Amino acid sequence: MTTESLSNPASNTMDKKCFKCGEIKPLGEFYKHPGMVDGHLNKCKECGKKDVRENYQANKQHYKKYDRRRNQKPDRKKYNSKKSKDWRLENPARSAELKNNWIKNNELKRKAHIAVGNAIRDGKLKRVPCQACGDPKSEAHHHDYSKPLDVVWLCDFHHKQEHMKE
Repeated sequence: MTTESLSNPASNTMDKKCFKCGEIKPLGEFYKHPGMVDGHLNKCKECGKKDVRENYQANKQHYKKYDRRRNQKPDRKKYNSKKSKDWRLENPARSAELKNNWIKNNELKRKAHIAVGNAIRDGKLKRVPCQACGDPKSEAHHHDYSKPLDVVWLCDFHHKQEHMKE
């Protein structure tokens, strides 16, 4: 037993002192770690979570870039699309709520999307193949949502790449 682990005869459990916050807490409040003498880290879960949040905030761009690259892997793409589709079917009310929140928070984007759809329907705008690869299945990409009919036609792949640049 280390000097940091303390026996608590009243509750018949082991307690440990967190080296970050200095509080004495039950072992259940510490993450397990096989390399430690008592099998638990010397930092409590709350301090560990706080450190992770602070590190993420300090290196946000790095983690966003990392997540984007990781999510492009074929196994993750397949899993994420299936998972999100299943989730939407299993939670239709929550899915609708999230969609409505997106619409409320992205009014300009939504208006641009509707304007493009209406212009295509009315024949004022014609869908053309992807400007990058020529794929006939293309989507309208806006560089500026305040100009709703000023679009670039891109396939799904190149459209996502364009958004990653931005």
